Amino acid sequence: MNFALSYHERSKHHLERYAPGPGGLDWNSQPDPFRRYAGAQVIELALLTGELPVSWDELCAAAAAPPQASTVDQVASLLQLSLGLSAWKSFGGNRWALRCNPSSGNLHPTEGYLICPALPGLPAGVYHYRPDQHCLEQRAAAPFAWPGGFLLALSGIHWREAWKYGMRAFRYCQHDCGHALAGLSYAAAMLGWPLRLLTDWGDDEIAAVIGLNRPDDFPSGEAEVPEAIVWIGAGEPPAAAQVQAALAGAPWSGLANLLSPEHRGWPDIPAVAAATRKPAGIRGQSAHSETLPALAPASMTPASVLIRRRRSAQAFDGVGSLSAPCFYRMLDALLPRAGLAPWSLCSAAPCVHPVLFVHRVDGLAPGIYCMPRTPAALAGLRAALRPDWLWARVPGCPQHLPLYLLAPLDTREFVATASCHQAIAADGVFTLGMLARFDDISPAQAWLYRERYWEAGMLGQVLYLEAEACGLQGTGIGCYFDDVVHRALGLDTGRFQDIYHFTVGLAMLDARLGSEAGYAHLERTRSAERCI
Repeated sequence: MNFALSYHERSKHHLERYAPGPGGLDWNSQPDPFRRYAGAQVIELALLTGELPVSWDELCAAAAAPPQASTVDQVASLLQLSLGLSAWKSFGGNRWALRCNPSSGNLHPTEGYLICPALPGLPAGVYHYRPDQHCLEQRAAAPFAWPGGFLLALSGIHWREAWKYGMRAFRYCQHDCGHALAGLSYAAAMLGWPLRLLTDWGDDEIAAVIGLNRPDDFPSGEAEVPEAIVWIGAGEPPAAAQVQAALAGAPWSGLANLLSPEHRGWPDIPAVAAATRKPAGIRGQSAHSETLPALAPASMTPASVLIRRRRSAQAFDGVGSLSAPCFYRMLDALLPRAGLAPWSLCSAAPCVHPVLFVHRVDGLAPGIYCMPRTPAALAGLRAALRPDWLWARVPGCPQHLPLYLLAPLDTREFVATASCHQAIAADGVFTLGMLARFDDISPAQAWLYRERYWEAGMLGQVLYLEAEACGLQGTGIGCYFDDVVHRALGLDTGRFQDIYHFTVGLAMLDARLGSEAGYAHLERTRSAERCI
C-alpha cells in the first residue's frame, strides 16, 4: 500500500466537504509557539545592530558576499535572519510574534538545531535555537572537530499545525520546512557561506544527533520528528557516523516544555510520518543545471531589510497591477541557477512547476499560464494537462523564460472558489498553483512526498521575497479544493498533483494592528541589564 498517496487523497478538501479537522479552535489547548528546554545551559546571542551590506540584487547574483568568519556572532546573524523573529503584532489585548520564515497559520512547527565544532565564542556541541529569546540552549556537549563549517538540522512538531488544521496539517509542516530551508539558504548567502542539503542522512540519524530519540525528554502527545539537515560552510561535511560517534556517551541536558495541556490525536499524521521516513544512505540524483542569463535588477534594498519586512498579506486591493518586467523577474527567480540561493542547496532536478492564473499584469492577457521549470518537464506537463490548451509563447517574454499561455480568460471567480472561497486569491495581480510530480512517489521512496512539499515551500519563500522587492506582498494558500483545480486543468493526477497555492498583490494594511520590532523586548531587557 502506498500510504503517502493514500494520505494525500484522504486529506484533500472538496467543495462539498473539507478534510477532517477540529471543526473549531480550542483556545485553551493552543500550542505554545516556542520550544524551551528547562535545565539546559543558555547562551545569549548578539542581535544585529544594523543591516548586512548585501542588497537583494547582489544576493541574487553570483558571488554576492565574501565569506565571513565562522564566529558565534555570525551564526547569530544566520539564525536571526532565517528562523528569528521579524516583528510583534498586537490587537485587543492579544500579542503575537511574526518570524522571518513563513508558516501556515503562523503556527511554526519547525525547530532549528545547531551541531558545531568549537567556534570563537561557542563550545562544541548540539544546541537548540530559541527564537523568542534569540539564544542557544545546549542539549549536549561533544568533542566535534571538523574544519570548514557546521551542521544545522530542522525538525517538525506536527501537533502545532494539527491543533488548527487536523489531518491536513502534515502537508503544512512540510511546506514550512521548505520555507525554512530557503530562509537558511538566503541568510547563509548573505554571509558568503555555501549551504547544501545532506540527502544521504536518514531521519533516524538526524533524530539521534539532535536528541529526538530520547522520548523521556519530551511530553507525551507532542512528538518532534526530524526533517532535514544542511551543511553550512566550505569543504566536506562530516559523515553521520562520525557525528554520532563523537556524541557517544555525551551527557544530554534539558527537558522540553509542554506545548498544550490537552491534545487531540490525528492518527493519520504519525502514520504518514512513519511511511515517509527516510532511510540513511540515499543520495539524490544530480541534474544538469541550465545556463541562464543573470536575473534582471529588482531592488537595491538590503536583503536583510526585505527578509525582516516580509509579511503574509491578509487582503489585497483588487485594483493594483504589476508591470510585465517585474512579473517576469519574479518567475525568473523560480528557475534553478547553479550557485545561487536558494536553489544551490540541492542539486536534484525541479519537480514542482507553477500553473498561473494571471489577473492584472500589464501587457499580458488575463488567463491561465504554465511555466515548466526545466526543459525536460515541458513534455510531461503537456501530456498531463488538457490536450486543447494553447501552449502559446508569450510575446515580449524573455526568450529563456519558459512561460506558456494555456487559455486567455478571466479566472478570478474560479480561483477564489477553488482557494476555499478566499477573495484574496482573486484580488491579487496573479495567483498560482504548484503542480508536483507524483508518479515516482512509490512505497519504496515515499519520502519524496515530503520533499515535493519542501520544494513548494522554497518556491513560496522566493515569491514572498520577490514580491517584497517590487513593493507588493504575497500569501501562501494551503486551503484549496484539490480536485476542483485538477478537473479544471484536465490534469492527469497520476502524474502531477497541485500541492500549494500562492498569490501576490497590493496589500491592504490593517491600521488597527499595533506593531513592534521583533527583538525590541530583548533590546530593552539587555539595555536595562547593562545599566545595573
